[in-house]
Amino acid sequence: MARSIAEIQAGMIAAKESDPVLATTLTSTSQVAIWRLWTYVVAVCQWVLENLFDVHRDEVAAIIAAQKCHSLQWYVTKAKAFQYGTMLPADTDTYATVPPIDPAVLIVSNAAAVEFTNLVRIKVAKMTAGIPGPLSGGELDAFRAYMSKIKDAGVRLQCTSGAADIFQPELVIYYDPLVLKNDGSRIDGTSSSPVKAAINKFLDELPFNGVFILNSFIAALQAVPGIVIAEITDVQAFYGSTSPEVITVQYVPDAGYMALDDAWFDAHVSYLPYSV
Repeated sequence: MARSIAEIQAGMIAAKESDPVLATTLTSTSQVAIWRLWTYVVAVCQWVLENLFDVHRDEVAAIIAAQKCHSLQWYVTKAKAFQYGTMLPADTDTYATVPPIDPAVLIVSNAAAVEFTNLVRIKVAKMTAGIPGPLSGGELDAFRAYMSKIKDAGVRLQCTSGAADIFQPELVIYYDPLVLKNDGSRIDGTSSSPVKAAINKFLDELPFNGVFILNSFIAALQAVPGIVIAEITDVQAFYGSTSPEVITVQYVPDAGYMALDDAWFDAHVSYLPYSV
């Protein structure tokens, strides 16, 4: 930012005073002393130059902003910056709100951008009491309006926010009778269902729109104290009213996140004591 003429002139006078030769030569204290008038002339020239630099910088920034290509990560960042109920200034993709921003309006906690033929799908979710969930109808409408204003021209967006994909495992757990009971609870009473807890932890720690990998899931179960063998009979998932998809290798949740079907778990997970 350009300095004022007074600031520039004061800097030159200070430099003059610190120079042992000039300080003893230019000693007139008159406001119209030749040396003082020349500092003013030079200060004005410097002030004009600094203002021209500011104008040039703003012009270059505007050109870059108008021509930059937006990546998928840019869409994710912008989705998380959405402020519910806040006006977006005209002809800009940035809110005018000065930090700190009220966290209540930053409703999008998770976002992912996925590119398909002829469109980019934006998946979003919000956190409620630490649990991810879909945006309400009104929130999603406002989010779509926001994204339509900031997106690149010609880019077709599909903004979605769905309930968690339902995860349904069918397991046979061979357990150590010294650690677990026949109902899967720990003998020491520290957990009533360590297997269910491990599954929920695994699902919670998946990145938003991350890939569920069956081998990693099995490894997480095998790491639970008291589980000797975790036999996977069947693992499936689905979203909405779609038919369940059997997971043989990996699965990407349509909503971006998954939730365990507790009733299914209780009916399709059995425990057998392990013996050599």
